[in-house]
Amino acid sequence: MQNTTPVIAKKIMLLLAMLFAVQLLFAHSINYALENAPAKDVVWFYTKLGFTHIIPQGFDHILFVTGLCLLSTKIKPMLWQVTAFTVAHSITLALSMKNIVVVPGPIVEPIIALSIVFVAVENILISQLKAWRILLVFLFGLIHGMGFASALNEIGLPNGKFFTSILSFNLGVELGQMAVIAAVFVLFIIPFKNKPWYRKRIVYGLSASIALVAAYWVVERVFMTV
Repeated sequence: MQNTTPVIAKKIMLLLAMLFAVQLLFAHSINYALENAPAKDVVWFYTKLGFTHIIPQGFDHILFVTGLCLLSTKIKPMLWQVTAFTVAHSITLALSMKNIVVVPGPIVEPIIALSIVFVAVENILISQLKAWRILLVFLFGLIHGMGFASALNEIGLPNGKFFTSILSFNLGVELGQMAVIAAVFVLFIIPFKNKPWYRKRIVYGLSASIALVAAYWVVERVFMTV
């Protein structure tokens, strides 16, 4: 009988090489420029990076948060949704940067666009916060967190400062989201919430516009991305 040990050994070595290559492919990049920087510089850099990822660069995230605000004129429903979204995207942001959860961008980006469509359409169909809405916003937040991780991975994280960088980036994202929420309330909700036409003109109009833009993104990200 032919000795199959060398063949098996080669296959094992090939499998290990493939696993190593996959790990390199999905490992987050390193920001060498901040590797020896003081903690305050790291905090400022990643906080600013997180904020600018929302304003002005994250138009899709701006529309998603705007959609969350349009469901009701009350603060409590908005806080429930934003809290669920924040907790969820914080989880997958950290897990993705630790390479525990890795989903390719071509899958994540269309789902993010679909989540915007869903929230916008549901604003037209319902007027009160439902339990399933909170659950779905949480699930959508998990997907958005992977999108945040993809953007953060382009810059990379300095060695030895993983949690400082992640927390600072997340802080910047939250500040950006708060700015969007404040703008929606100041521009639309506070001035017009008591108008008889508020829901028809503001909620329906903005939600329909958001849904159309996001639907275009779905098509673009699925069929037009090279």
